[in-house]
Amino acid sequence: MNLVTGGAGFIGSHLVRQLVERGEAVRVLERPDAPVDHLPLDRIELVRADIRDHAAVRSLVRGSMRVYHLAADPNLWRRDRDAFDAINHVGAKHLMRAALDAGAERVLFVSTESILASRHFAGGAVETVRFQEQDMLGPYCLSKFRGERAAFELAEAGAPVIVCSPTLPIGPGDRGQTPPTRLAVAFCQGRIPAYVDCRLNLIDVRDAADGLVRAMERGRTGIRYLLGAHNTRLVEWLSLLAHMVGRPAPRWQVPYPLALATGWFSERWADHVSHRMPMATVTGVRLTRRSMHFDAAVSLRELGLQPRSVETSTADAVAWYRTKGWIPGAKA
Repeated sequence: MNLVTGGAGFIGSHLVRQLVERGEAVRVLERPDAPVDHLPLDRIELVRADIRDHAAVRSLVRGSMRVYHLAADPNLWRRDRDAFDAINHVGAKHLMRAALDAGAERVLFVSTESILASRHFAGGAVETVRFQEQDMLGPYCLSKFRGERAAFELAEAGAPVIVCSPTLPIGPGDRGQTPPTRLAVAFCQGRIPAYVDCRLNLIDVRDAADGLVRAMERGRTGIRYLLGAHNTRLVEWLSLLAHMVGRPAPRWQVPYPLALATGWFSERWADHVSHRMPMATVTGVRLTRRSMHFDAAVSLRELGLQPRSVETSTADAVAWYRTKGWIPGAKA
């Protein structure tokens, strides 16, 4: 039995479908209010519980031989900042330990590329690099770093725990609109006339899911598998989107101080007035000052993963946005 936590999420839903298509038994953990209609409900076992409910977690891990832990809050803002640590760190640590205690043969922890954007990291292979808490920007990054550290501590103690770090996933199926999709949709709607200069690494969400399956099958403990594909600048990706939806390419670059001030004001407004996700966040703006260009060649070669082109991923994403009615139809 495979257990996939966060199986209704962007990467998680693609992972669930890939496992089901391979004929494997799949149990999915999702939070009580998560939409799940897009999952193959007739072919999986669905369990609804909060990752912070330790008793429920201990119950659902029984009989799960392979555990993919994706459940996390992937956003860079939330009103209750303490919830980041409770979900992404404490919840993750407890689930991994509970799964191992219940006899899991392999546990895979899904980390994030945002904790790799350290001011002390000069680039190159990241498989064996270790970072420090002081490198982290904001409560989201800190919570994911602590979760990853807990995974490595278990591995160093001899537990069969694998760590994977997908870069920014793009492509179809992001119903909850993670930050890259939220940005892409807003741009395609004409709501982002300017951009903040930053360097990104993108990977198709379907390739990221494939990479997780491969890492579960053949991954080694004690290293970080980087699931990344294409280094680009934000303006280059927005220009590609612009071409595909028939919009002008972005022309104006927002100065960093102005972007940071906008992020600060947007968060205060969200905290105290709108209570909705802000378009700009302080953590997101601060991350633009750190390069997220990575070399994933070592990980991709070991896993035998060959990601598709950024053009294909972007085109498939745009086509899917249109099916959801998020952006206008095909250009004339």
